Parts: sequence; C-alpha cells; structure tokens
Amino acid sequence: MKKDFLSVSDFSPQEIEQVIEQAMIFKEGDSPHLLSGRILALLFEKPSLRTRVSFEIAMQQLGGYAIYLSPQEVGLGKRESVPDVAKVLSRYVDCVTARTFSHETLISLAKHSQVPVINALSDLEHPCQALSDLLTIYEKKGRLAGLTMAFVGDGNNVANSLLLATSLTGMSFHIASPSGYQINQEILGQGRKFASSSRSVIKLFSSPEEAVNSADIVYTDVWASMGQDAEADKRRLAFHDYKVDERLLSFAKQDVLFMHPLPAHHGEEISPGLLDDPRSVVFDQAENRLHLQKALLAKILLQTESMGNR
Repeated sequence: MKKDFLSVSDFSPQEIEQVIEQAMIFKEGDSPHLLSGRILALLFEKPSLRTRVSFEIAMQQLGGYAIYLSPQEVGLGKRESVPDVAKVLSRYVDCVTARTFSHETLISLAKHSQVPVINALSDLEHPCQALSDLLTIYEKKGRLAGLTMAFVGDGNNVANSLLLATSLTGMSFHIASPSGYQINQEILGQGRKFASSSRSVIKLFSSPEEAVNSADIVYTDVWASMGQDAEADKRRLAFHDYKVDERLLSFAKQDVLFMHPLPAHHGEEISPGLLDDPRSVVFDQAENRLHLQKALLAKILLQTESMGNR
C-alpha cells in the first residue's frame, strides 16, 4: 500500500473491504488505543464540520492526538511554501490530513513529506467521504457488488471519488449532469478500467430520470461547491432540473437509499425536508465518517510502522 491516501484508487478492492470491516468493528464496540502517542496534523485550507470533528475524535478514541492548523496559521503556499510545510510537519507529527483547494497541493505535500498524507478533500477527490458512503451502503444493504448508485448533479470531487469507489467494488454508477458539468474524463477512464474487472457498469446521462431509473441509491451534492461562489447564479440555472425530490425518487427502487455528503442547500439540490425522509441515510453517512476514519488511520499508521517508515 502507498504510504499516502490521496485517491480512492490508492486502495485495492481488498483493502477497501478490509477498511470497511474494521470500521464496523470499531462502530460496534470500544476502540483500543492502537494509536497511543501518535500525532495527526489537520492542515486545512477550507473550513469543515464533519471532517475536522470526525478526524479529531477518531484520533482521541484511538489514543492519539490531533492538532488543527487553520489557513491563517499556516498560509499554505503563501506565507510558507508547500514543500517547506511538508518537511517541517514531518519532523513533528506521524501523519498529515490535508483539506485543500487544489489537488496539486496534496501531491506536493505527499512528495515532500516523510509521513503519510491523507486527502481530506481537494478539488479532484473526496476519498474519505466515498469510503464512508460505502460503509453506510454496506450497513443498509448487506452488500456492495451488484447495486446501482445514481448521482444527480455536478461531476465534482465527490462524484469523482464515488465513481472510483463503486467501480472498484462492483457497484454500477449512473451520473446525470448538465452539459459542461460532467465527470472528470481522466477519472472516467480510470473508473472504466476498474469496472471491466469488477463487472460494474458506468453510464452517463443528461436526464436525471433516466439515471435514477431502478437505482438502489440516489446521491446528490450541492450545485456550487466551496470556492465556486462567483458561479452560484449560473449554476442554479444550469442545474434547475436536477433537484432531487419525491418525484425523482419515485423513479428509483422502492427501497432506495437517499444520500448527500452535507452541507445541503435546502430548496436547491434537494427539496425541503428530504434529509428527514425515511429513505434518507444522510446522518448515518455523517456518523460513519468517524468510524471509517478510525479504520483508515489505524491501517495507514500501523502499516507504515510495520514497514519501518516512522
């Protein structure tokens, strides 16, 4: 396994299965202090609720400690160069979890860091979210392979990671996006290679109804992500017909799961009240960030130690 976790594709299907199984064990009982004495740096360019809290609590429950570094404190790439930050943090901590605007920043951090770097969100991927989502689906459905996820909306970082995660684990992935907002082509090509081995199917649609038809999971995200505020009005027009509501969910299977990574814009990408619909597992997703990240940290740090990388 690579020492870093920058993309869902850094894990094999077997490793994804192992992390999900370990997360379920952690969720069912007390967490042993496997990471006693370990320190995690949370290096954030963007604010966060779920990511910061779940990683901090994960380290605490595993016996370690997390230190949060805000944009104002570090000035990543501005006050201090990315390579210099990576080299300094490598002398202090056992792992760096970074939440950045640019994926290139993460790549540079990993290149110059002597300790593992975890992608807590970039403009290209959100792998921790995707693995937590797989955990939630497995809990609710008892399996992953053979299910179909329909993603409605922007082909953003979450969609990229979900496409890779589903294609690695044998789930089919449908995505409906308006013209100009489709999934990343490089990610699509990578996912199709995985799908050829896992027997999953990837389909692109312009019609949300066609994408959602007979789906087991319907997933959406905000139309304008953090840092895209200037495009918000333009995006509202482009995504006007891509709202997930009761009517759209009626095209999916009767036992469909509705998912959203949060934060949500009620009345935009989702109808008011949808998060509390009986089919919604959105708050289970949020909780599972904690359990999955405990499993992820344990895997990366304990395996790194066994490889003599500390």
